[in-house]
Amino acid sequence: MTKKIILLGPPGVGKGTVANKLTKKLNLPHIATGDMLRDNTEKKTPLGIKAKSFMDKGLLVPDEVVIEMVRQRLKQDDCKDGFVLDGFPRTINQAEQINNLNFDEVVNLQASDDIIVKRLNNRRVCSKCAFIFHLDYIKPKQEGICDKCNGTLYQREDDKAEAIKERLKVYRSLTEPLISYFKNKGILVDVDGSKTPKEVFESVVSAVS
Repeated sequence: MTKKIILLGPPGVGKGTVANKLTKKLNLPHIATGDMLRDNTEKKTPLGIKAKSFMDKGLLVPDEVVIEMVRQRLKQDDCKDGFVLDGFPRTINQAEQINNLNFDEVVNLQASDDIIVKRLNNRRVCSKCAFIFHLDYIKPKQEGICDKCNGTLYQREDDKAEAIKERLKVYRSLTEPLISYFKNKGILVDVDGSKTPKEVFESVVSAVS
């Protein structure tokens, strides 16, 4: 039985963490738009070159480019039994363009802005291996030093409080309308994303089972 799942929710709610665990449990590929964009730009594919021309100017990559990347990725053999989409769709237009894929569930992870700001503000990234630590959930053994490679930990600019608030504004205006869109299709499941990572994951597994 195939499983086509979308993870929906604001930045910092835990979509990436859930997606990584869920894809291992269900043996499905994790399709993240950020990874696709990086892969295509690094390989200098026609779509990657087009996307880079916008990214270099600090502009959002247009819907048609992202949608085509997703379509090409979902045609690959590892997606024949399903997939977990993370970070896509972001707009109603994107959702309508892939409407023919017949998704099984859209898991909507929810958390208050205060929780999200605190969660992202406490995130630290290794400058060497890019492993993500969290000052509440995944603490480094030594402050400021990565357990994996001894690299220096730093805070991303977009994980600082003011940047997070701006990211949430963009989410509310562009992506939040998808909640009603998928609810009307009868495939949306709400999950409380404010709990511990373990509790959130268990709720998601229950929702898609």
